[in-house]
Amino acid sequence: MTFIDTNFFLRFLLSDINDQHQTAKALLKKGAEGKKSLCTSIIVFFELYFVLSSFYKTNKKNLADILSKILKMRFVRLPERDLLADALSLFSKNNVSLEDAYNIIYAKSLNITDFASFDRKLLRLYTHLTQVCNPDLIGTD
Repeated sequence: MTFIDTNFFLRFLLSDINDQHQTAKALLKKGAEGKKSLCTSIIVFFELYFVLSSFYKTNKKNLADILSKILKMRFVRLPERDLLADALSLFSKNNVSLEDAYNIIYAKSLNITDFASFDRKLLRLYTHLTQVCNPDLIGTD
């Protein structure tokens, strides 16, 4: 099993350093073909979000598109993939950070009934989400 770190994904996604892009592409291709077992972590996913949004100044729509590409790489083992996908959907449709979106989705997945936060907007979004069945219905900017 090979663990894929943040910079490896960045070089693949950004194609900014050709030799590193080619190396990353080759490894991911082996994973897609079932010739190599690959994994990453939720920390890497959030680190990609942080680096792309802060250092590369990627806008929200492009950021969501890029991160969804990682989630679509089913050949890369990623814990909590479904929670991350729901959080990314919530993030892309609302004025909320990915971290807050993830926390809302995570709490909802545990059937949490009381969400403690001083962020009123976040509390409203959590309350709204727990009152509907499908996070795709949320879009309360």
